[in-house]
Amino acid sequence: MADTDTQLIKGELLARISEKMKQLDSMRPIPADVLGRLHEETRLVHTYHSNAIEGNTLTLQETKLILEEGLTIGGKSLREHIEATNNAKAFDRMEELAKKKCSIDHIIIQEIHEIVTRGILEDAGRYRTRNVRITGAVKSSPDWSKIAKLMDELIEKITENSEHPIETASFLHHRFVEIHPFSDGNGRVARLLTNLYLIARDYPPVVLKKEDRGKYYKCLRAADTGNLGPFANYIAKAVDENLTLYLSISGGNDELLPLKELAMETPYSQEYLSLRARQGLLDAVKIGKTWHSSKHAVGQYLSEHGKKDI
Repeated sequence: MADTDTQLIKGELLARISEKMKQLDSMRPIPADVLGRLHEETRLVHTYHSNAIEGNTLTLQETKLILEEGLTIGGKSLREHIEATNNAKAFDRMEELAKKKCSIDHIIIQEIHEIVTRGILEDAGRYRTRNVRITGAVKSSPDWSKIAKLMDELIEKITENSEHPIETASFLHHRFVEIHPFSDGNGRVARLLTNLYLIARDYPPVVLKKEDRGKYYKCLRAADTGNLGPFANYIAKAVDENLTLYLSISGGNDELLPLKELAMETPYSQEYLSLRARQGLLDAVKIGKTWHSSKHAVGQYLSEHGKKDI
C-alpha cells in the first residue's frame, strides 16, 4: 500500500462505485430468495473462472452440471472435477466467514487452502517447506523459511490499514501471490481472500474472468515492480461490474438489457455503444459475449457525453 495520501484508483470509478453502494444499501434487506439466487450464480461463475484462469478446461455449463447435478463429465480429468467441487465449497466457507466479519488470519488462510486443494495436494492447508520458481514472475518467490514472518506482516498490514477497502483488497491479493505461501493453489486462494475481505465490508463478491487472464497477469506483474495502480483499478472495475449485476435485481431502469435493445432508444448504434462500454464511458457489463447495460446507465451516459434527446 502506498505511503502517500494519493488514491491508486481512478476518482471517477470510485465515485461510481460509491454511488452504487449507496443504491445497494437502500435496497437492503434484499429478499432471501433473491440473495439465494445471487449466491448460486456468483458461486458458479467464480468457481468456473477462477479454475479456468489456472488452466482447468471445464466449461461453465460443465461446471454447473458438476456442482448442481453431481454429474461426471466424460473426457475431463478427476482433478478438474475435484477442483470444481473444492472451489465451490471454499466459496461457501469464505462467505460464511465474511458474514461473521471474521478477520483474515493464518488459521483462515490455511483452512481455505485446505478446502481448495483437498484430495489434490499432500500438503493441503500447510505453508510450503521448499522453494519454488514461478514461470513468468518478475522476481523469485521468497525463501520458504521466511513465509511465516512475511504472512505475519501481511496480516498485520491488512488488519491495521486505513486505505480504501478496494485498495487494501488489491494489496492483499497481490502481496499474497507474491509471497506464494503454498506449494500450489495460491491464485485460487488469493481470489477467495479478496472476496472475503470485500464481502466483510458489505461489497458484493467479485469475479475475475478467464477472458481477462492476460490483463490480470499483466497488472500483477506491474505490481511486482512496485506499481499497484493498474491492479487496484482492475479489481475496482470488477467490483463496479458486480455492483451493476446486483443492482439489476431491482428491475426497472436498472434492469440489464442487451445494447442492441437499448440502442433502439438512443441516437447511437449498438456498435457505438459497445465501443463506449469497452472504453469505460458507458456503464456496462459483458455477459457471455454480449454487452449489457441499463436504461439508467444509458440515460446517464447521454446526459454526460451525448445527446440528451432520446
